Amino acid sequence: MDKIKLEILGLSPSQSQSGSFALVLGEEYGNRRLPIIIGMFEAQAIAIEIEKIVPNRPMTHDLFKQFAEQFKFTVREIMISDLREGIFFAKIVCFDGVRESVIDARPSDAIAIGIRFDVPIYTNESILSEAGITASGNDEEEQEELVRSPNRPSTRSFGDQLKNASSEELQHMLEEALGNEEYERAAKIRDEMSKRN
Repeated sequence: MDKIKLEILGLSPSQSQSGSFALVLGEEYGNRRLPIIIGMFEAQAIAIEIEKIVPNRPMTHDLFKQFAEQFKFTVREIMISDLREGIFFAKIVCFDGVRESVIDARPSDAIAIGIRFDVPIYTNESILSEAGITASGNDEEEQEELVRSPNRPSTRSFGDQLKNASSEELQHMLEEALGNEEYERAAKIRDEMSKRN
């Protein structure tokens, strides 16, 4: 089965499921997008690594990497391998220098681990055909509209969401970010609020 390489295009709060986030993956040499709804903690684990933020204490996915390095195995790739009843499944392909092993995982955990090892993320044609959304142009707003539907989350950048939010919405977002200890996010919200005053 041919593998299709994916890139992380964005991570934004889900408009369809409260407390969840949309991780949007894009086909490397195509215009299809694969949105996956993930939990808040997994979204935070992915965002921290993308932004190269070093937490005070190692997170679970950082511990996985330290464990792997200690026992001399590495991760080769992440595969979004299956879609059953609307739920995505993934595999982490590992190598210990002698043999390859495959570990089942949730896509959010697999990707959080994969980006820590800087390995490629793949899927296959059947998953992209079933769950992918085609973006027909280069215009970002047009691509956002393609991803947004009653069952799909918004893929607007966080900055755009802040610009379009009311003062009351910003205050609510700030309280939520502080409550979840998302301090970088809270700082961005605070900066937007300061611009308006």
